Amino acid sequence: MKPVCVITGGGSGIGLATAKILGQAHYIVISGRNAPKLDQAIAELKSDGVDAEAFVCDVADRSSVEQMAAHAKSLGRIAAVINAAGMSPHMGEAKKIMEANALGTINVNKAFYEVMEEGSCVVAISSMSAHVTPKIIMPVGCYKYSRSDKEIFIKKMMARVNLFPQKLRSDLAYCISKHFVIWYAKTDAAKMGEKGIRIVSVSPGSIATPMSELETDSARSIKYCAIKRFGRAEELANLIAFCISEKASYITGIDILCDGGCVASGYNPLKHR
Repeated sequence: MKPVCVITGGGSGIGLATAKILGQAHYIVISGRNAPKLDQAIAELKSDGVDAEAFVCDVADRSSVEQMAAHAKSLGRIAAVINAAGMSPHMGEAKKIMEANALGTINVNKAFYEVMEEGSCVVAISSMSAHVTPKIIMPVGCYKYSRSDKEIFIKKMMARVNLFPQKLRSDLAYCISKHFVIWYAKTDAAKMGEKGIRIVSVSPGSIATPMSELETDSARSIKYCAIKRFGRAEELANLIAFCISEKASYITGIDILCDGGCVASGYNPLKHR
């Protein structure tokens, strides 16, 4: 049996591109909320010779994630979990975005910690936006509640978002939740390490995916990049493949930017509009 790789948000974009690359050496389980979209992705993967199956799962639902983790475990050794599921600003209202991105991260890490073994790796997908949004906006002092009471955690996170005008709240919920993803991966590294599990986060810049095509900031940021083009989903997928490999066996608890040099330019989405 091939080692198992679970990819949330695997129905399209970065998740699907990653499934195609990792599927050469892994049995792939892709997940998402949209069953027809997953079915289409599975057909595409199988046409490329990838052994794969789909599991309908909402990462914001703890029970749903626990069921997926148990199923993945039943298939064999879980070598990697790529948490690419999430919602961007155009996909819903602020609280739903916060739940999908922040609660989803908590649920995936906790559920798969119970079933993963030594030598495995978790990769959480964050965003360049976590780096370019002014740090004063980030409610870092509230992040600790993610480990004690998730209801209080979400309430406090949304209290920060709701300080801003309604038209900005979905964007801010996205930026704050992706900043939390980085924090959670870093602060989970020691716990994961007790079982020999590594964890990293990856922060993509403007990547050419169906999701990014709907975000105006993605196109706007390109002129500030050192590499003046959209990134390709395959470029992120190759980085993720490296992160889970033995070649990266001493890397954990960090965030890796893959943004074409945008953050290095000093790009600020609040100023450069």
